[in-house]
Amino acid sequence: MKCSICKQKDATVHLTQIAGDKMQKVDLCEDCANKKGVNDPAGFSLADLLLGLGAAQEMEQASGGTELQCPRCHFTQADFKKTGRLGCPECYHTFAEGLEGLLKTMHKGTRHVGKVPQGLRQGRDLAERIKGLKQKLDAAIAGEDFEQAALLRDEIRQLNPTNPGAAPVRQGDA
Repeated sequence: MKCSICKQKDATVHLTQIAGDKMQKVDLCEDCANKKGVNDPAGFSLADLLLGLGAAQEMEQASGGTELQCPRCHFTQADFKKTGRLGCPECYHTFAEGLEGLLKTMHKGTRHVGKVPQGLRQGRDLAERIKGLKQKLDAAIAGEDFEQAALLRDEIRQLNPTNPGAAPVRQGDA
């Protein structure tokens, strides 16, 4: 198997990255591995290498060829290329244009939503929906739209029938 970079020498270093359901492989000869800093963790950017050796180039093209620098931490594109990481949260805004394409190829999207257990996420979603309905209910009551308020009250009760804050149903109210 030939080196992915020079395409001349036999590859002796094999790198694999699995991101989601995508697997990317890079095969390097000893010389190219040393040039890319594979043996030096401080100077090696696996993200740059696995993105076709073009992560920093793509960021440069997006910025018009000029060297951008974060106003907060003074991190540059060269720093990103060297480490494969950004310096601070402001870097995401500074380098946004170039990072968008990179993040889309590496992840499912460009917005981090974190990992939340399924049960907890469902509970949070339900709580947010009930909170929104209660706000609508308050607005309907303030606007004296009692028919809409009754519909919203019933919907809240259906979503959370054991809600201790719900008013008890009296006979004749339904």
